[in-house]
Amino acid sequence: MPTAIVIGGGLAGLATASALGSAGFQVDLYEARGFLGGRATSYPIAGDGGAQEVIDNCQHILLRCCVNLMDFYKRLGVADRIHFHKQFYFIEPGGRTSILRAGRLPAPLHFAGSFRTLACLGLADKFAIARGLWAIRREHARRTDLEQMTMLAWLREKKQTETAINRFWRQILVSAINEELDRMSAGVGMQVFWLGFLAQSNSYQMGIPAVPLGDLYAPEAWKRIGNVNLHLREPVDRAIVENGSVRAIQMGDEQRTADHYVCALPFERVPAVIPELEIDLDGFEHSPITGIHLWFDRSITQLPHATLLDRTIQWMFNKSGGRYVQLVVSASRGLVEVSRADVIALAIRELAEFFPRVADAKIEKAHVVKEVRATFSALPGLEPARPRSQTKFPNFYLAGDWTRSGWPATMEGAVRSGYLAAEAVTRAAGKEQKFLLRSTVS
Repeated sequence: MPTAIVIGGGLAGLATASALGSAGFQVDLYEARGFLGGRATSYPIAGDGGAQEVIDNCQHILLRCCVNLMDFYKRLGVADRIHFHKQFYFIEPGGRTSILRAGRLPAPLHFAGSFRTLACLGLADKFAIARGLWAIRREHARRTDLEQMTMLAWLREKKQTETAINRFWRQILVSAINEELDRMSAGVGMQVFWLGFLAQSNSYQMGIPAVPLGDLYAPEAWKRIGNVNLHLREPVDRAIVENGSVRAIQMGDEQRTADHYVCALPFERVPAVIPELEIDLDGFEHSPITGIHLWFDRSITQLPHATLLDRTIQWMFNKSGGRYVQLVVSASRGLVEVSRADVIALAIRELAEFFPRVADAKIEKAHVVKEVRATFSALPGLEPARPRSQTKFPNFYLAGDWTRSGWPATMEGAVRSGYLAAEAVTRAAGKEQKFLLRSTVS
């Protein structure tokens, strides 16, 4: 049986391990921390009376078009724990709510009915957005300069109104890509809208895990895969390179060997593990995400989720009957240096503008999670610098949402990278298999 070592237990590493394990490889996965999932995980915090409560580090969602992520969940037998929602709620300060949902018309006209009734946008805004969406349909696969310009520059080119930019394009894209429009590649932004909103009438539907993220990767789920050994709290120090290939990995005083090695670490950690790779990371930067967890003494809303307009807080997710809500701020550079107390005060103040019940509610508990290195920044011109799975060493491969997966820094991108790495391993082993699911649209 061919053997493989996977370094890193984030989604990319887990996807690699699941694919190779199902293909008949004996896989050992090494993760430095005591839990799986990387930046898409959950952990316990102190609750009332000394009890512990498990929370996600930040709310993670997916769309129906994330076919590889759903395939990974199916491999682990947990796909039924993802609940899909067919409506988006846009709320303005003051509480007025607009609903976006698909109608009976085929794609790309499926939003025409509800789009017409969105109260948060004026007539000029809607006409501008319609022109922009039509331009995406024409240009997404034809223009060759999209990777060199920002999404904001493209929107200005298409004469989008300021309200359309702030209440529609920015609200969706900053959350999806975790970067501001003036720093985001237009190619990446258009890809999100094409695959997520225009190509198919159901691809926009939002999947939210119904359980803590860590439960999706629980040890019992891996029994379905077989051939995969998970080693937690076992960090890899170095890959040992000899005679033009990787001979082993170093872990303290021990070395472990395999036929093939996959490094699924964040980009900033790769040079320390294998400096001989001489990977060029000059163009890579991080973009942060802030998650704010609030527990109230009463319900403040019955909405399952909502996107909040014109404020710092971008999304609200109802986690438990409206008493426990999670708020998300993507590309949250402005909050990185703000104190925990000030972040919480900001969140409560803004939340009250959308949900009047907040004014009468009392905060029982609050928790702030700042993921300073949440994702890589999808800057213009970066795509050619993203490395492929295969490296200059014939038995060493890369995975991670920062590699050239064909997607931005998302859970889908991470799983795609893992599947691509697994495909490269099977080719090298003479047992070629395909794992990556291609979109049914172009």
